[in-house]
Amino acid sequence: MPFPRSALSIVCVLALPALSSPVAAQAQGHWTLSIEGDLSAFLDCLEGEERTLISAHRGGPSPGLPENAIETMDAVLAATPAIMEVDVAASSDGVLFLMHDDTLDRTTTGNGEAAAQDWASIAALKLKDADGWVTPYAVPKLQDALRWAKGRTVMQIDFKRSAPYEDVIAMIRAEEMAQNVILIAYSVAAAKKLHDLAPEMLISLSIERPGALAEAEAAGIAREAIVAFTGIRLPRPNLYAELDKADVEVIFGTLGGSRSIDKQLDRFGIDARYAELGERGVDIIATDRPRAAARALADAGRLPEAGQCGVSRESLD
Repeated sequence: MPFPRSALSIVCVLALPALSSPVAAQAQGHWTLSIEGDLSAFLDCLEGEERTLISAHRGGPSPGLPENAIETMDAVLAATPAIMEVDVAASSDGVLFLMHDDTLDRTTTGNGEAAAQDWASIAALKLKDADGWVTPYAVPKLQDALRWAKGRTVMQIDFKRSAPYEDVIAMIRAEEMAQNVILIAYSVAAAKKLHDLAPEMLISLSIERPGALAEAEAAGIAREAIVAFTGIRLPRPNLYAELDKADVEVIFGTLGGSRSIDKQLDRFGIDARYAELGERGVDIIATDRPRAAARALADAGRLPEAGQCGVSRESLD
């Protein structure tokens, strides 16, 4: 017999590890990424210091902490400096909110198509973690997530089909977060549209072969606006070297399904490979295991440290 919703929430909260509790995280302080002026300069600085940055996929969910939740991202920043990748959708009445799936069923207590619901209906739901446990946390508005991130971190914005580029960009500008976001594009056409709409913002564009950067530039996308997403399957040191010469930062994803690099490193106990990716030219690792990746990078002296390039660690002392 399944637990009632309230019981699930209680079990979920009790199961949280101490560091993952937002209350405990607040007590221990947080890492912050302070972007003063230009985001590109911040990324260049970390590259110059031979540091590798982590991007927490869907905000870095873990048991009791659901994906695309402010509380989850807050807990990650208690553990490690990181940027946050989130998914943005829109309700039927035009409210922008964080959610990956087209439907509500997997990640919330609701059901049906998310974009067909008005915001009042979505706001009444609770988020579920990856194992289906109901948490006390609600679906966040993009506006609230941006306000939480300001002065703390950088957000990578993945657009869902219901979220108009224009509306998301307008919200980012209204919250004065243009230098604290990276907009995600999966094609040159999408990147060109984003670049035309928001030339002051960085764009993560899929570049997985030599010559792709030149094609993007030929389409009218400024090189200075591009961060190169180089795939999730096979590291390409030669491509990283080419992008480094062009002064374009490299993202590589270890995330994914059951056959992802994250899963393989966890299965075989070889987390040191995260640091090897940094040594081979990856500037940002997009991962479903931000804490494990951070430990490996720290052990290798590649994790950003307090005092470097605007990275700091809050303390109660």
